[in-house]
Amino acid sequence: MQLQVIHNKIYDIRGEKIMLDFDLAELYEVETKVFKQAVKRNIENFPKDFMFTLTQKEFASLRSQFVTSNIGRGGQRYLPYAFTEHGVAMLASVLKSDKARKMNIAIIRAFIALRKQAIQNKELIEILNQLRNKVDSHDEQFNQIYETLENMLDEQTDKKSKELEWTNRERIGFKK
Repeated sequence: MQLQVIHNKIYDIRGEKIMLDFDLAELYEVETKVFKQAVKRNIENFPKDFMFTLTQKEFASLRSQFVTSNIGRGGQRYLPYAFTEHGVAMLASVLKSDKARKMNIAIIRAFIALRKQAIQNKELIEILNQLRNKVDSHDEQFNQIYETLENMLDEQTDKKSKELEWTNRERIGFKK
């Protein structure tokens, strides 16, 4: 169950799987303000490929996916930090509590599970594409067989029609 809760807090932004600072603070059971202060005190541990600040547009598009209070009413006043998988791993060196260590392990496992799922989905898509190609080539072969059968039936129909025409022709010569 905890894995599913974590999966629900992983978003796709800029082609990266990320988690937001307030979601991580909630999982680590600390206030977002305290969480951000700890990160800012150790900002050198978080290069841009580990953590970045969302743009207003990115945050607005994500906002529809979760409920946050309005800015200026005691809610989110600043744009949130987005942590990549590596940034989450680096949090272990910043947040030293037992709860944070255990949660970090769970979050990293969630990222690993997502990666495995993506690989499996990619393999499935490849298999489906191979099947589609086979079916397409079989469709072509079936169309050729169908056309050949149609031609044979047409020829047979033409032959019978000509035979019928021959039998029903008006005969010339002596008639009884």
